[in-house]
Amino acid sequence: MKSTFPILESERVTLRQFVDSDLENVFKGLSHPDIIKYYGISFNSMEATKEQMAWYADLEKNETGIWWAICSKEDGRFLGAGGLNAITKENRKAEIGFWLMPENWGKGLMTEVMPLIINHAFTSIGLHTIEGFVETKNVNCKKALAKLKFNWEGTMQDCEIKNGEFISLDIYSKLVDK
Repeated sequence: MKSTFPILESERVTLRQFVDSDLENVFKGLSHPDIIKYYGISFNSMEATKEQMAWYADLEKNETGIWWAICSKEDGRFLGAGGLNAITKENRKAEIGFWLMPENWGKGLMTEVMPLIINHAFTSIGLHTIEGFVETKNVNCKKALAKLKFNWEGTMQDCEIKNGEFISLDIYSKLVDK
C-alpha cells in the first residue's frame, strides 16, 4: 500500500503535494526569465507546463523522487517548488532541486526549506548522499548550498548545451551525518 504524501513544515512555509490548481503558478515560475536563466527547463505555454506537472506525479508513482509545492503558511500563497529526483535506492542517493518565484528571493527561504527536504531524504527515505548540480554562473544558489554545508566536488566543463551555448555545472554533495 502506498504511503500518504508527506507534508513538511517550518515556521513560515508548508511543503505539500502538487495539485492541478498549481499549474498556473508552475507555468509563471518556469517561464519567468529570472528563474529559467539558471534552471534546466522552461515552458512557453500552460499546455507545455502540464509536462512538468506529470513529471512531479511520475516521480512519486515510480518512487524515483518527490517534489513539493512550497507555500506560505500565512496565506497559502505558492512560493516555488523543491524536491528530490533521480533517487537510486541501490546507491541511496538523489539529486536535489529548487526554485522560487523572484519576489521571494533574498528572504532566507531556501535555507529554511532545503533542510526540511534534506532531513526527509536522510531520515524517512534513508538516503546517504544528496547531490546538487548547479550552473557555474548561478552564484546565489552556490552560496546557499555552501550555507547548507554541501561540499563542492568539482566542475563539469561545457557538459551541457543550453540556448545553443555550452554551460558548465558545479557538483555539490551532502552526506548523511554519522
